[in-house]
Amino acid sequence: MTTLHAELVLVRHGEAVCNVTGVAGGERGCTGLTELGRWQAAQVAARLAREHADRPFDVLYTSPRRRAAETAAAIADRLGLPVLAEPGLRNPDHGSADGLPWAQARAGLTGSARHHPDRVPAPGAETWNGYLTRSATALRTIIERHPGRRILVAGHRETVETAQLAMVCHPGCAGRGPVGVVADHTGVTRWRHETDRHGYGTWLLAVHNDIGHLAPD
Repeated sequence: MTTLHAELVLVRHGEAVCNVTGVAGGERGCTGLTELGRWQAAQVAARLAREHADRPFDVLYTSPRRRAAETAAAIADRLGLPVLAEPGLRNPDHGSADGLPWAQARAGLTGSARHHPDRVPAPGAETWNGYLTRSATALRTIIERHPGRRILVAGHRETVETAQLAMVCHPGCAGRGPVGVVADHTGVTRWRHETDRHGYGTWLLAVHNDIGHLAPD
């Protein structure tokens, strides 16, 4: 028999303008959600509201990027929770490439940032491993701040990837190699913490990238 202690629910933001236009969406490049993205955010908000009525979430965090913050605002409106912006949850910093088309932002690179995890892709940008360490630390801090609680986070595809690092690696480790995860717009990923009858606790990946709320009725 297990006892449920805590849960971390991650929601990727809805479709963003920068996703459609193909630009690096940092502080400058992110201009918010598309019309489809706003619909997606409304759908996941309605879904989470039904769940909240049965088993309430305790806190709602968001990445400060506009696309994530707008998604979080739609969720907060349905759940009645305040939104807490956590700077460490932002997507990778693009430096001077922020707002540029990806073809220019990745000039000189073969493949994505995870193919070159310790290389700075542009002046002022983060390495992939640097990003993973920073965002994993932010997730761990949030979890430690709310022991035994249901935590809801509106973030990025990279946030979903970061959670795997945060749950299975020691604080100093980083991702290596071109391995990633699938995370669709407003996909819901769930981690839950359980303690078994022997008193040992562990985080379990219960659901990954659930987009059932986007299916036709």
